[in-house]
Amino acid sequence: MTVRIGIDLGGTKIAGIALDGTGKAVTEGRIPAPRGDYRETVRAVAGLVADLERQAGDESRVGIGIPGAMSAKTGLVKNANSTWLIGQAFDKDIAKATGREVRVENDANCFAVSEAADGAATGAKTVFGVILGTGVGGGLVIDGKPIAGVNGIAGEWGHNPLPWPEDDERDGRRCYCGRSNCIETFLSGPALEAAYADATGTFQSAKNIETLAANGDKNAAATLSRYEDRLARSLSTVINLLDPEVIVLGGGLSNIGRLYENVPALWPPLVFSDS
Repeated sequence: MTVRIGIDLGGTKIAGIALDGTGKAVTEGRIPAPRGDYRETVRAVAGLVADLERQAGDESRVGIGIPGAMSAKTGLVKNANSTWLIGQAFDKDIAKATGREVRVENDANCFAVSEAADGAATGAKTVFGVILGTGVGGGLVIDGKPIAGVNGIAGEWGHNPLPWPEDDERDGRRCYCGRSNCIETFLSGPALEAAYADATGTFQSAKNIETLAANGDKNAAATLSRYEDRLARSLSTVINLLDPEVIVLGGGLSNIGRLYENVPALWPPLVFSDS
């Protein structure tokens, strides 16, 4: 029975899982991502595939979610916040490194399809999957099928400007995409950590910021409250445009539990609806 291996290529980690024919997990693995080094990234992914396949004890089919997209125009990676992937023939290079055909897809699209199929949005007709991690991405699923768009950019809400900016949010934050004040520059994990550092002069991980806020740290609580306000403003435009039945959060920041109560509570004056 052929094993299926799925790889999540992120900005800070590479995670993988091997599933048997029934969809049961056989083995899993996780390694740091070689930031800034394309050749090492290809080698690391191929090595993880080989390790998972060896542990599973069978030949495998491989699919990889990347924080970007394969351009239909050039056949190269575009729009990747892991910028060392941009302009590379990742699908061909990883196929050569693993010795097989490999399917490559945008990670947010993979996430949204998974959640719509048998996750938090099971049974929903319209689902918007949000990635809040090293970058900010999104995927749209309607009737169980991903909507990629003619240019493969459907759902890329993170590269629109932050809605209804306050005066201190008009500071011209440069984004890797070449524009300024993209939502990603406010809502990514590094952006949250930078906001806390700006307020206190000290660095804390996003996870620690949540813990500090829960333990009464006023700076951490204020940083998270500002983050929630920005997330509510940003997602309200998604709701006004797509009106999805379910929004599912993924990525490292999706583990901040208070988001699920506080952000929807901020939506009423922002969403163009009576409910």
